[in-house]
Amino acid sequence: MAPFSLAFILVFLVPILVSIYSSFFKPLSTGGGLYGGGELTNQFVGLENYHDVVTNPVFWQGIARVIGYTIVQVPIMILSALALALVLDSYLTRRVTIYRLGYFLPFAIPGIVAAMIWLYLYTPEISPLVSTLRAVGIDIDFFGQYTVLASMANMTTWTYTGYNMLIFLAALQAIPTELSEAARIDGASGFQIVTKVKIPMVRGAALLAVLLSIVGTIQLFNEPAVMSQVATWMGPAYTPMMMAYNTMMGTLTPSGDGPASAVSIVMALIAGVLAMAYALIDRKLDN
Repeated sequence: MAPFSLAFILVFLVPILVSIYSSFFKPLSTGGGLYGGGELTNQFVGLENYHDVVTNPVFWQGIARVIGYTIVQVPIMILSALALALVLDSYLTRRVTIYRLGYFLPFAIPGIVAAMIWLYLYTPEISPLVSTLRAVGIDIDFFGQYTVLASMANMTTWTYTGYNMLIFLAALQAIPTELSEAARIDGASGFQIVTKVKIPMVRGAALLAVLLSIVGTIQLFNEPAVMSQVATWMGPAYTPMMMAYNTMMGTLTPSGDGPASAVSIVMALIAGVLAMAYALIDRKLDN
């Protein structure tokens, strides 16, 4: 346990503690005269950074966007992953390894690279997808104000469905075959075996997949950051993670490590509350 514990402390706990400590400081100008000047120094400001975050309507607009995004995108992705896992776990599929690898490959592509691939497919001037859709009479603006979230949801679903499929497939393959055989002997159809035996047995895997997805979508960054290069109307704070990044880089005011850390910590708390709420609801439904 010692190597893992050391790595966990250095890679996980220490950055969190440093971020919390940094969130109580803000770069402020000191030593200036009547006409400004001076140097920026980190000064202790207490909870001022957190006050700036929770009273900023732009932050809550970004939170509302990612929550709405989560409500729509996560169920579609989880159900698609479960359906693929059930197909691969059935007797209908041959060469499961090839299909499993094929479904997982999008996750192996770095997120920013995947977002750039889809940006190419969404850009009308160069996209074979857009030209094909227009040829059959379908004209979609993938960067429009009412379609950009759906465009990003498609990118995320394409990337992470295979990953979640592996979670479900591992849970399905852990189910004792005696249960399915007993149900089949009792006269259950294939559909009944799936709905009455297999799906209830992977509820724990579904809980894990949904919790990871909730935390991941609250941190939505790659897709909107790339899309905003074309859809400039999105701005630098379209999602909370973009707000945190651009605050740290000085694009937004107040800027600096401290204000950016405060944004990140508030995001983490919101993600934790949403994940706990879902886990409690799932537990109550199970009881």
